[in-house]
Amino acid sequence: MNTFIVAIGFLLIGLSLPAEAKQFKTDCEVVRALRQNGFPENQLRDWVCLIRSESSLKTHATNRNKNGSTDYGLFQINSRYWCGQGRVGGDCKVKCESLIDDNIADDSRCAKLIFKRHGFNAWYGWQSKCRGKALPNISKC
Repeated sequence: MNTFIVAIGFLLIGLSLPAEAKQFKTDCEVVRALRQNGFPENQLRDWVCLIRSESSLKTHATNRNKNGSTDYGLFQINSRYWCGQGRVGGDCKVKCESLIDDNIADDSRCAKLIFKRHGFNAWYGWQSKCRGKALPNISKC
């Protein structure tokens, strides 16, 4: 009986731990993840460049802004408009904290909504490091 209780305790502890974050190692890893999440093939180079410049390929990246908002995850999604801190919220109807784990499905849905409304210009990293510049070569991916 005691072994059963200990096993249940470990199971509950494991379920309460946050999901691990991921550091993509190559552009091709990012391309595979973007393809799995339905990003258009003709935009992949821009998305890879954006992700490089915004989060350095880290799903757990966060950045505090001067206006008090925070950017979260691979796409650096802003808490002021797109997600809710500590609660489901924003236009993407997602918790900001769920954007810093290794599952990028919710991040991808939100990034596509942002793109649909504002294009790549919604991201300052893309504007400064990608627009009009040489984009990553993903031809071998």
